[in-house]
Amino acid sequence: MKQVIMSCLLFLSMMLLTMCKSDVDTTMEQQVVVSVQKQVEQPKIEIKETVNTTIKEPAAKETFSQGFEYHSISKDIEQLITGVSWKQNNTVQIEDLCYVKVKYWGYDEKAHIGELIVNKDIGQEVIEIFKELYDARFPIMKMKLIDEYGAVDSKSMEDNNTSAFCYREVEGKPGKLSKHSYGIAIDINPVQNPYVYKEKVSPESGRDYLNRSQISKGMIVAADACYKAFTSRGWTWGGDWKYEKDYQHFQK
Repeated sequence: MKQVIMSCLLFLSMMLLTMCKSDVDTTMEQQVVVSVQKQVEQPKIEIKETVNTTIKEPAAKETFSQGFEYHSISKDIEQLITGVSWKQNNTVQIEDLCYVKVKYWGYDEKAHIGELIVNKDIGQEVIEIFKELYDARFPIMKMKLIDEYGAVDSKSMEDNNTSAFCYREVEGKPGKLSKHSYGIAIDINPVQNPYVYKEKVSPESGRDYLNRSQISKGMIVAADACYKAFTSRGWTWGGDWKYEKDYQHFQK
């Protein structure tokens, strides 16, 4: 009898041990499943290396960032000047011209960007001239396309505006085209450098600057930086003319 009881107890112990082991295995399997699920659910973290790169601007923008550029007349500029500074004619075509942007020192002693239209054959030379003027800090009041004044030369001059191309006749000489019509003339600071012929002074506000020995800001005199920048490249100055004086005017 005692032996039977011992056998029963042994059997019961084995049963209990099996059940406990099953519970432990089940718990471990659940933990493994949960752990795997967590690993799957966790987002992947990508480690990116920081690279210091410099993005280069297009060549034209690099040139403009330096303050000097010229190129053929764009459609926008063509639309702006057609019927204003440029009119249909058989002498000067849009393709003969180029658009120029330059940096200059203003009367406020700050750097500004100005624009001109000139003959395409002298585009590079005009850039070089205004670079020289900029380096010399020669002051220029303003530099806008004359189209902003309706291509009326007198209005541009009274506003002391430096300008170049404008398809027009020489004042008082019907049928004779001005050098400005070909884009080979530039007028600099017209108020301080007026046109003078006998009693005529243009612009009228330029009368205050007829005494050329009293040098004022923006005035051009022989052998100064502005004079040299132009004449050293074969341009002539209206201030050297014999019977009339056009102190603002340089022409190629």
